This record gives sequence, C-alpha cells and structure tokens, in this order.
Amino acid sequence: MIDRSTRFRRKGTTVMRPLPEMLRCVGCVLLLAWLWVVPRAGGRLLAADEPPDSGPAVGDVELMLLEQRAFQEAAALVAPSVVRIQTVGGLDRVGGVLTNMGATTGVVVSADGYIVSSAFNFAQKPSTILVTLPDGRRLPARLVAQDHARMLTLLKVEAADLAVPRGAPQETVRVGEWAIALGRTYDQPLPSISVGIISGLRRVWGKAVQTDAKTSPVNYGGPLVDVHGRVIGIIVPLSMRRGASEVAGVEWYDSGIGFAIPWDDVQRILPRLKAGQDLHPGLLGVTFRGRDIYATRPIVDRVRVKSPAEQAGIRPGDELTAVDGRPVQRIAQVLQILGGKWAGEEVSLDFRRGSATFHATVTLVAELPPYERPFLGVLPFRLAASERQDTEAVEAGVAVRFVFPDSPAAAAGLRSRDRIVKVGDRGVSTPEDLEDAISRRLPGERVALRFRRGEEAFDVEVELASWPQTVPDKLPPQTIPPPAMAVTQKTGYFVERATDEHPGYWAYVPADYNPDHSYGLIVWLHPRGDTMMAEMLRALKPICDNRGLIVLAPTTDDAAGFRPADLPAVIELVESFRQRYTVDPNRIVAMGAADSVAPASVLVARNTELLRGVIAVDAPVVVRPAEPDPDRRMAFYLIGGMDSPTWKSIGQSAAALRKAKFPTVLDGLPKTRAVRELPRDVVERIGRWLDVLDAV
Repeated sequence: MIDRSTRFRRKGTTVMRPLPEMLRCVGCVLLLAWLWVVPRAGGRLLAADEPPDSGPAVGDVELMLLEQRAFQEAAALVAPSVVRIQTVGGLDRVGGVLTNMGATTGVVVSADGYIVSSAFNFAQKPSTILVTLPDGRRLPARLVAQDHARMLTLLKVEAADLAVPRGAPQETVRVGEWAIALGRTYDQPLPSISVGIISGLRRVWGKAVQTDAKTSPVNYGGPLVDVHGRVIGIIVPLSMRRGASEVAGVEWYDSGIGFAIPWDDVQRILPRLKAGQDLHPGLLGVTFRGRDIYATRPIVDRVRVKSPAEQAGIRPGDELTAVDGRPVQRIAQVLQILGGKWAGEEVSLDFRRGSATFHATVTLVAELPPYERPFLGVLPFRLAASERQDTEAVEAGVAVRFVFPDSPAAAAGLRSRDRIVKVGDRGVSTPEDLEDAISRRLPGERVALRFRRGEEAFDVEVELASWPQTVPDKLPPQTIPPPAMAVTQKTGYFVERATDEHPGYWAYVPADYNPDHSYGLIVWLHPRGDTMMAEMLRALKPICDNRGLIVLAPTTDDAAGFRPADLPAVIELVESFRQRYTVDPNRIVAMGAADSVAPASVLVARNTELLRGVIAVDAPVVVRPAEPDPDRRMAFYLIGGMDSPTWKSIGQSAAALRKAKFPTVLDGLPKTRAVRELPRDVVERIGRWLDVLDAV
C-alpha cells in the first residue's frame, strides 16, 4: 500500500494530516470505479481494452488509478537496485539515540557490488553487515568508506552484474514534483513506498533536496525517485548543525521533513569512496559577527589559530565579498557555499579590509585545532538589570568579586573589589567585555591588564592559563537583595500539569526572587520511572536559596524515560522560563542521573546556543558538542562512586572531554551514592561550580 499521508509537529504534538481518503485507500478507488463501470456494461465487468457503450469518461477516478499505477511502475523500475541491509552487533545507543537494530535499505551504485546507504545505519559500528539482493541472495558486506559531510556509507559485496538505477539529473529536479521514497526492510518482492513532493532544493547548506514524503530508519539509505523511475537522491537524516553526528536529524523521522543527497553528488564522490577515502566537511576556520545569518554582512569576528583562514591572511573585521567567485552579501550565503565543500577542496576568497581588497585561495581542512578557552582567574560581580540600563551610575571597569587561588590574576596581585579597566589596548566596562577580550587570546599568551584599587591604578602583565578542572574550596555567594516591589512571578515550589503547550513539570524558584538580578537555571531530567521530586527539591533547595539558582524539572510518564523526540518540548519549556524569569544565559545547565544522563547530554549537545553545561551523576556523558565554541561557554561536572561499575566509563568520558578542551570536573566519591543520597558537601560543590560558570 502506498502511504501518502504526512505528519507535522505543532508545539510538541504529532498531528496526522491525511490526503483525501480515495487517494490513501486503493480499495476505495477500485470500488468507486467498479460502481461506475459495471452498470454501464450491462451488469458485467468490461475487458481491459473494451470501452463502455456510452457515458462520460471515468474522469477523476481514472486519473487517480493512473497516478497510482505511475507510482507503482516507478518503484518497480528501481526495485532491482534496492537492497535490504541487516547489521549484527555494535552499540545499542549512539549520541543518546537508540540505533537501528532492524533491517534497513541500500542502493546499488556500481554493477560490481558497490552499494551506498545512510551512515545512520552503521553508527553503532556493527561487527557484521549482511546484504540481501533483490534476487534473494544474502551476502556479507564490508564497509569501504564514509562521507561524514553528507552522512553516506559505501559497502561492497562480492557480486557482479548488479542492476544500477538511472539517475535524475540534478538540474531537472523541481520543487513541487512527485517524490517517491523507497525502503526494503521487509521480505517482500517490492519495496515499501511513501509518496510526497520535492519541497526544497539545496537545503542543509546546499547538500540535499528536501521532501515531505515519510522518511525514517525504514528507508534511510534508500532511493528517493521521480515518477519516471529515476533516482533523485539517497535518503539520509541530516541536521543544520555543523559537526553533527550520523544520528543527527533522526528526530524528524516521519515528520514531513526528509532529506536526500542528490544522485549526481553521489556519483561525483563515488571514485574517492571506492578508493577507501573517508570524506569530511571542509572547514575554513572563521566565525562572523552577529547572530542573524540571513540579515548580517559576512564580517569576520574570529579567526581560528592554524586554520586555512589564518593562513590566507584573514583578520577579524575583514568582510568576505565573494566565495568561489560567487558574490556574497550575507553570512548565510557564505555558509551555503562552504556547506557543500569537502575537506581537501580549494576555495577562492575575496575579502575587504577598509578600502583595500584581497584575494586568496585556500584548501579546506577536515579538522581544526580545538579551541581552548584561556583562564585569567577572576569572577566578576554580576550586574543587575538596573545597572545595565543606567551605565552612567556605574563606576568604570569590571568589578572583581573573587580571585581564584593560584591563578594568573592572583599572581598579578588582583584582589576582590578591584576594577579591571583595560585588557591590552581595549577598554572593558562589563563582564561580557572582559570575557570577550580574554577569550580572543590563548593559554600561555601574555597580556597587559590595567586595574584600579580605589583611586590607584596598576598596570600588570599576566600569562593566561588553561581552565582549571577543579572547583574552588571556598566561594562567598553574591548577595541578591530583596525585590524593591511585589513580584508577580510564581516563587517557591510549584507543579504544572502537561498541556498542549508544554510537558508537565515541577519547579523551585527562591522565595525572595528578585527580577532585577539574574539566576542560574538547572534543568533536571529525572531517570525513567521516578521523578524524584521530593528528594531533588530537598537536595537542591539550599544551593538555590544561597546562590541564586532556579530548578526546572520536566516530567514524563513514559516507561522508557525521556526520548529524543521529547527534547524539543523541553527546550520550549526552558525558553518559556527565560521569558518569565531573569535567567543568566551563561549558567543554564542540564542535570541527569543514571539513565537520564544520556538525554541530558543530548539536550545540551543539540542546543549549545541555549545551554552551557551538563551535570552527570553515576553515568558517562554519551554525547558532547562537536568542539568548544569561543562564543559559547560549555563545561561538564561528572560525579560517580569509585566503587561503581560505571566509574571507569565516567573517567574515560571525563578524559575525552578534557582532551577536546572542555572544562571538566570529575568528582569521585568513595562509595556509590544514588543522586537522592548525594552528600551535602557534593551538592555544595555543584553550587560553587554553577556559580563560577561565568568566570573569566
């Protein structure tokens, strides 16, 4: 049966949007045709080539039957090239996502046994791959190479004279034309069919065509074909995020948002894949000023050390004017051109610096040296909203609240309540100014500082350090005064039931909440089967009251706990809390324990523009952001019992995070404690860690 219904998500709810019933139900179509034709044939069925004696044409019914036949014939033309793939062994989960353990799909791309499929189908690193050909032969396959930019995998089976499908030239594909998604996961003569249209071209930074036909692990790796039986592309899950993994984008399955890598692009990279060459996205090594990529000019904000951009002589403040000979006026245009490039490809760049223009040709790379955030060793006082609005009433410079022991700042003689007024030649007046100025340096780099102590000014030079992997033993909290007027927001402990707008949750907001001051936010995801409401409230309430923190705890009744499909609704809930309360953007973290560490870490990895860290109790961090981002802080706090079976994997997780240059605290307890039994001193350390997330 052909499936032509589509689904869409609205505020966390999945809604079915069926096409007319006659189009979905072949039986209804045939019944209507029978009811019309039989009376006109004198009560007998007409032969296939026998016209009725009289009466109007079948019309719409005939058109639908022809349409149905066209879809089936298109699928039949490609079916000899569509194979069934089964994997054995490997990881159960990748990036917090349950991997595909069932059969999936591939497409023959070369008569001598080469088959292309989606990288999602092999993310679990299976020990065995088996391919069932359309003629019933079942053969072992080996993985030859992968394209990590377009999430494709090339397999090889020992077979000859396999059927290779025709491809649809990329320039002939049009938005609005029929698109048929095929998958071969069942032991049936013909593939499964889902029908939709082409809804977009050059999507996901120029890499894919988009369709509203249903795509899912059932047909990932299968062909998206047109009504002529030509392959438009290979179906894969994709994400807009740079550096996303093989499982990124799978949360959109069956949603009416599907992607396929154009057949022409597959053919273009096939020789390199056959040679065993893994392909990677090409990286230039720049970031741009401004967050609105569709409205902002491509003015360079940062240039990564030892990157192609640095080697080309690009500097902060330069504006790109053309990439590969194509004029660019917006950041999105640059990303669109570079998004389709592989590492190793050359790209020409034209850029402007003041009135001077420059031209350079660079070779994109697969990997950049990881960014490491430098450490000065001060925690600034946080400004109240009223202070930010009335800048004239605030003394010049950035007031130091705390100086870390044994830090560069301590070695230079800085003290609490000193005011840093200059970094190098740049004046600073807010904590954000200071953070931006320091973050553009490197650990080990020497930088000049000017600070004031009362009326006296000091000029010193400090050597910046790497970020510490420990929490200060002592850290006085910043005092938040009582609110000047009555607060309208809910405070204390409260519970909200699930609605169409958001999942159910409980929350705690300090009773003396003052909207003029910013608060840290802990997003607690409970383990499956136990919200731990009373225990977590009892554990976290003291540090919330003492250090200006809010707890937001979504709940789920699903016996499997939080699933990837639940996480967008959690993010919507976090955003709604940010609208209602004054939340510090640098101190929003997700917390999980045992089996809920996985969804907590996935939540953060997929939303680095919003969340700044993970607290993981008794389980390793299973997925992390691709790399540290100079513009977005990210830190991790891992807790585990040293006698626990998970302690080794927790330690390995911490080591991997540190190697990737993420600030990571590893807190080993002598004995395993459930999260509800965390000692008071551990909870206090968590509070201090949250308090220094905006340190410099």
